Amino acid sequence: MTLPENVFDVTVICCTDDHQAEFWMTKLKHGAHGASSSSSSSSSVFPLVIAVSEDWSDPSGAGNGLGTLYAWKKACDYAKSSSTVTDNPDLESLLQQGTISAALYHTAGKGTRLAPLPASENNNKPGVKLPFPKHLTVLEAVVRQTGIYASSRKGRLSVFWGDQVFLPPAVENFRYESTHHIDIMCTLLGDTAPTAEEWLEQGLDKYGVIAVMKESGEGGKVAEAAQVEKVSHETATSMLQTLGTIAQVGPSLGSFSLSAAMLEGLCDEYSIELTEKVAKLDTDPHFWMPLTLPEESYVSLMLQKGVDEQTSMSHHLRMQVFSARFQRANEDTSKLGLFGAVDVGKDACWWDYGQLPLYSKNSLLLLDDSNPESKLLRKFLGITDSPMTGVFAQSNVMFQHSYAFDCNIADGTIKDSLLSHVTAREVNADGAILVNCVAPKITAGKGSILYNIIGEKEIIAEPGQVMVAVSSDDGKAIGISSRVDIDGGKAWKTEVEGNPMSFEQVWKNNKNTDISKVDLRRKELYTYFTGKVFEMNK
Repeated sequence: MTLPENVFDVTVICCTDDHQAEFWMTKLKHGAHGASSSSSSSSSVFPLVIAVSEDWSDPSGAGNGLGTLYAWKKACDYAKSSSTVTDNPDLESLLQQGTISAALYHTAGKGTRLAPLPASENNNKPGVKLPFPKHLTVLEAVVRQTGIYASSRKGRLSVFWGDQVFLPPAVENFRYESTHHIDIMCTLLGDTAPTAEEWLEQGLDKYGVIAVMKESGEGGKVAEAAQVEKVSHETATSMLQTLGTIAQVGPSLGSFSLSAAMLEGLCDEYSIELTEKVAKLDTDPHFWMPLTLPEESYVSLMLQKGVDEQTSMSHHLRMQVFSARFQRANEDTSKLGLFGAVDVGKDACWWDYGQLPLYSKNSLLLLDDSNPESKLLRKFLGITDSPMTGVFAQSNVMFQHSYAFDCNIADGTIKDSLLSHVTAREVNADGAILVNCVAPKITAGKGSILYNIIGEKEIIAEPGQVMVAVSSDDGKAIGISSRVDIDGGKAWKTEVEGNPMSFEQVWKNNKNTDISKVDLRRKELYTYFTGKVFEMNK
């Protein structure tokens, strides 16, 4: 099996600042891993990568709802006017004509739950490297994976989160036909609605849930869906009874796509907010729920979020008026429903790298021969060999059930570990992850993570310890430590593991860092210290 190598005709990366936008524009400008565009156009402009920053007036950001619309509009303006874009295409018109497919990846955010790895990338959360071949970053993995949807989504904008990789089971021949102006990815459980007991057993009360209604069969209408958040079976049934009978439900993956008409309609509806860069609106509570739920149900759910009744009623009315106006305007030109589900399959693989424990768990999955997902992950990464045993290459390293990608190691014992871009005279690792490190000797205990540590001093990591280096563009670096079982979100303002400052202070110090310069300097130092490490042995 080989994975499709297509990418979207237009890839938009929504970043935190201009330095990150410049970094990703350069890194991805030739397409993800040399993949080809899905466009039928012969224009050399595609595949086109545009990275934009979310320069919003409110310091808390636009939210992923307004943030999606703003990033798209900003990317369209860039394509029309930039001297670096061939032929300056009108992306809005091309999308409306169904000529191109477009994808937008949200990467903004502090990455508190993944701390301290994003700190080591100077707040470039999507630039966190995975312990896999080719120095693969989290965002590059997501861009490559989502390319399977490109050929099915002409005339649509697809929106993905930059830290989650999910693969449907039939990935080799994956294709589907869009049936709604808005479709959202989810994992539908079974062919019938779950009972109250099954709802509880499957933990649906803890997720944002997509509920698909039974088709009416009248006038060829497609089945509509609705979004509810973290409610009991009884509450969900009560909320949705006015919409019809529930046929299937499943947890939402959050990623969605919009028809060109819906994208244009939402941009027009929120034109004032987008122009003035005010308000913060997220897709689930501010777009999907008021579009698909009755007023009483919506108000009730928003009260649980601390939003007062009048505010929720006003917003629900706004979205219902928008929906009615939109459907009237498009009823003669489109047979699409309003809001539907895209089932990725209950057997789909879903690898989240947005939390430190999950980064460790979903990376080490590569070594789990008993798990079918391990086989799919290897195919996704193009790895044909099983984890190695015995003596590796021409060195004296004893490998036991481990992988080492692009490494230069002379001696040691490596067991149940993943190493990527590591140079050392000796490495002794047991159940550890080592990424982009240089040292004369490295000792890494079970469950430890070593990341971006480059120098001529020995590195020793205790079991479960996380050690990273945070560099500046002059080459200087400070060490920051944590543990896999420390929640970076909860410990964000705390100085843990003897660090000289909190994760929050490191994040503040990293703000507006020119990450391209830091990345270049780090590569130079890797080469320099590689030479130094092996000179020591002469």
